Amino acid sequence: MKNIELPSMLRIRQSFDQPSISKDLIPNVIHNEFQKLNLANRVKQGESVAITAGSRGICHISLILKCIVHEFKQLGAEPFIFPAMGSHGGGTREGQLQILTNYGITEEITGCPIKGTMDVDLIDYTSLGTPVYLDHYAAQADHIFVVNRIKPHTKFTATVESGLMKMCLIGMGKREGARIYHRAAEHFSWDDIAFAVYDVLLNKVPVLGGLAILQNAYEEIGLLKCLIPEQIPKQEPELLKLAYQWMARIPFPEIDLLVVDEMGKEFSGTGMDTNITGRKEGSTMKVHRLYIRDLTESTHGNAQGIGLADFTSQKLLKKIDFKSTYLNSQTAYRTDTCKVPMALNNDFEVLKIATQMSGRNDDISQFRLVWIKNTLELEEFLVSEDYRSQIEQNSHLDIIEEGLHIVFDSEGTMQIKK
Repeated sequence: MKNIELPSMLRIRQSFDQPSISKDLIPNVIHNEFQKLNLANRVKQGESVAITAGSRGICHISLILKCIVHEFKQLGAEPFIFPAMGSHGGGTREGQLQILTNYGITEEITGCPIKGTMDVDLIDYTSLGTPVYLDHYAAQADHIFVVNRIKPHTKFTATVESGLMKMCLIGMGKREGARIYHRAAEHFSWDDIAFAVYDVLLNKVPVLGGLAILQNAYEEIGLLKCLIPEQIPKQEPELLKLAYQWMARIPFPEIDLLVVDEMGKEFSGTGMDTNITGRKEGSTMKVHRLYIRDLTESTHGNAQGIGLADFTSQKLLKKIDFKSTYLNSQTAYRTDTCKVPMALNNDFEVLKIATQMSGRNDDISQFRLVWIKNTLELEEFLVSEDYRSQIEQNSHLDIIEEGLHIVFDSEGTMQIKK
């Protein structure tokens, strides 16, 4: 296949000076954190404890849940895990259980039952007038323990974004909770909704506390912190600030074409983290064109977020489960994220059109292209030669390979050649 004139590429590596908790240390760290909760005085022999498990791909999540289960068993409790996610997994019990299985969250590995249902119980109404729903099995438990990663949200900016409080609302509220709170967000701020719902849960539901998980820029576990219920709304905002500091980013303010190999729900609610792609409202990044090449198997055809791209492939298009994607979009009260962008036959066609639309045809060496695997793995990626001066001025960036070129095989698939 005839090649397009493209700039030469550099393979770069980012370095991050951040804390990391190795896999073998996780059990001890969780044990020490649990000691701070003084649960022996609050959990009685034989009492049930419902533990949340979400739909995001969190590092070592099956091990983390296994350790939490072990801690409760040591107290004589009877823990179980339940899928705490809105409309993910097609909004079905089977789909949500499958998501957990894909993450290694099984009864055999975690050592406790996993109870899945889409049924919810109405707990009460908030001061804003919105109903508060809770997973049926969790509502019947003697205690609830919340587990989630703290990280920036892909759409809104608030005091609390993705984390323990959001898990209490949308995760534990299942599809109905997600629908109600996203609808409420049309009229109230996310902070107003989150704190109002959590206030009801704090007074009406036996929440024992939670485990906040922070991942560093390498997507390793950077922090595990147990919080009692009253600490969650006070300390989560501070943990969110830390999550913002630790989050890996593409270190360039302007990009002509951002190529992303894969998207999926395990990376972000919108398949690609908008904090990385520059598609979050208020972002200082200027990404002129965004090309997403493929869907992961783990996302089960849910292409929520595809509408934030400018180009995609026919290969990806064929993998979309529109029923699941539209359900997710409806639940999130978004119509922009499920729209299909320009879907072309192959990489060759996309790159050809993207370079033409860049306005840099007279001097293609200035075409600014960034090529990443996904929005979580940002330690190493490819950039065009035009970024060399910015790289050399950044002490956290190193060029590890240069003189690379994008070529296309007979199917029009882009590859890197020395």
